[in-house]
Amino acid sequence: MREDRNRQGSDRKEQAAGRAGGAGGEGVIAGRNAVTEALRSGRPIDTLYVARGSLEKGSLAALAAKARQAGANVKEADVKKLDALCGGAVHQGVVALAAAKEFSTVEDMFRLAEERGEPPFLILADELADPHNLGAILRTAECAGAHGVIIPKRRSVGLTYTVGKASAGALEYVPVARVANLPACMEELKRRGVWIYGADMDGGAWCEADLTGPVALVIGSEGFGMGRLVKEKCDFIISLPMKGNITSLNASVACGVLAYEVARQRAGIRAR
Repeated sequence: MREDRNRQGSDRKEQAAGRAGGAGGEGVIAGRNAVTEALRSGRPIDTLYVARGSLEKGSLAALAAKARQAGANVKEADVKKLDALCGGAVHQGVVALAAAKEFSTVEDMFRLAEERGEPPFLILADELADPHNLGAILRTAECAGAHGVIIPKRRSVGLTYTVGKASAGALEYVPVARVANLPACMEELKRRGVWIYGADMDGGAWCEADLTGPVALVIGSEGFGMGRLVKEKCDFIISLPMKGNITSLNASVACGVLAYEVARQRAGIRAR
């Protein structure tokens, strides 16, 4: 009877964590039953964290397989990280971060450009880790008229609630696609007539590039810039002038400058 009471108490704690979105913050789902029900209901899951070493067998392996089928990232983490994510709630070795919005597809972006009667304008964010940076880029993308933002599935922040908040509502309007292989996606964009411009300190002047046609801007990660393969897939490398001692701009700031150069050229606004 004591075991039954303990089990019931544990179940109640888990259900409370699931209903509340977890003690760790909005969009956090803790516990096996809560995560299972979230997947069954079709709720978009951005990332599923499972206790390290539990992916090889048992119910968590099956749960991880379902999450992957639903498009979620699955990562192993130690118990301390799981505890921190859900604020100490009972998690039974599994914590999910719900996505603030469902991901779109690259095809959705081309369709949106066609509906607007505009050449495609896309932004590719290569392995951004800071949710505030991605949120700011989404806000800029919406304001500058981009048709979508593409991020890689691995080593990148997803559509978390922090990203949605940082976007100041832009997430509701800008399609975001998550692709398994960013260089392969860039090759597909090229086949569809899109010219790809990567932002890097070793490129030509940003204002000398013709950005009026189908264009994709690539913004590298905060610490390392574009990856080697991503950089090799770019058609052009463009740079912003750096007059101070610091050699790089914040990723979202660089994106803002370049995105508005696209907007300026497309609007036919002449620079003095």
